[in-house]
Amino acid sequence: MAIGKATQSDLAALYSLVNDAYRGENSKLGWTTEAHLLDGLRIDSETLLSYLNNPKVILLKYTDNVSGDIIGSVYLEIRTPKLYLGMFSVSPLLQGKGVGRSLLIAAETHAHELGCTTLTITVISTRYELIAWYQRRGFNATGEILPFHEDEKFGIPKNHIELIVMEKKLF
Repeated sequence: MAIGKATQSDLAALYSLVNDAYRGENSKLGWTTEAHLLDGLRIDSETLLSYLNNPKVILLKYTDNVSGDIIGSVYLEIRTPKLYLGMFSVSPLLQGKGVGRSLLIAAETHAHELGCTTLTITVISTRYELIAWYQRRGFNATGEILPFHEDEKFGIPKNHIELIVMEKKLF
């Protein structure tokens, strides 16, 4: 396992990983698919590149030691005193093998290094299995509910979607 910061040279691999983890036929091989909820891409190359160039954003990548492939990633945005986690992606064929858990631990380490005291995420309100996964890792719903993005560059909802905000206090 190697977790480090992604760079522009990782753009193509991250684009494939994130979109495969969330949408399309490949996503259905894992348990985190959103293909039944949204059409379209999870992320486009332009937006992904803007994240890589944003000093308030860190994209962590989990690289397989044998193949060198990026098999997991997470978006971290500094919103002091909080660190926002988003676009949490694990290769559909490797979900349930500890990649996500390792990335979450790395995110917590970054939060401490940045002086952030809380991790915050948004989750589609009907993704009960995903909400439970985060709860098992110490996240709790704040009660705040947000609308899904109006911009279709993050996907086209098949039905009305709301996001719940969840947080984990770090000590």
